[in-house]
Amino acid sequence: MQLAEFRNRLNDRLDHDRFAEVDASSNGLQVGDETATVERVAFAVDGAVATVEAAAEANADVLVVHHGMIWGGIDRVAGREYERIAACIDNDVALYVSHLPLDAHGALGNAVELAAFLDCEPISPFGEYGGVTIGHRVQAKETYTVEALRNRLSDLETDDQPVRTMDFGPECIEEIAIVTGSGADWIREAEAEGVDALVTGEGKQKAYHEAREAGLNVFFAGHYATETFGVQRLQELVEKWGIETEYLAHPTGL
Repeated sequence: MQLAEFRNRLNDRLDHDRFAEVDASSNGLQVGDETATVERVAFAVDGAVATVEAAAEANADVLVVHHGMIWGGIDRVAGREYERIAACIDNDVALYVSHLPLDAHGALGNAVELAAFLDCEPISPFGEYGGVTIGHRVQAKETYTVEALRNRLSDLETDDQPVRTMDFGPECIEEIAIVTGSGADWIREAEAEGVDALVTGEGKQKAYHEAREAGLNVFFAGHYATETFGVQRLQELVEKWGIETEYLAHPTGL
């Protein structure tokens, strides 16, 4: 398969066009020769020198990631930007990126797959952002306690970092709002939706008082840890196309 076809298949499946006006990430093919042949693909959460080099060691033609190298366009290719892009070119590894589309996707996305990990059923979209939604409101099949939900989230790729919990809501948790990655800005929407908890990756200083005043449980399970699902679902999809794949774990503890 040519790289151009590989890119087009993923772009169409992930509905990148819907997020083009709101996502700072340059989604799609960020680095690569469109005429190149794709025989082996590596998958990772982050596009960085370390993961590009790991992809090269795995003999991958393409590295598919959630967090890419180009945000808001390129002003100049120098310093850290040069080092990262040069790693792709020097190792002949193309870079494909899907940021918000992969958070939001109803079948392959980080939020819906985290819901499945928590044994929850999606109820409705959640996490309004610039006219799109990037998360899900879900219903637990069996009621969680605060401790039980924290323990389940601790099974993610947290790099042995604790799941931080602000337990200002009910002890019994049935309805949960999920925004993977950095989701502290959606505490007020979670309050308005009447859920028992918000599960996200990382927080902000303001989150403590926002959660306390809202009477809401908030769980911070790690930005990296909550966003491993999407790239792994893409890996499964690409394997169905007859392409060899490899998942590259590189947890950050953040």
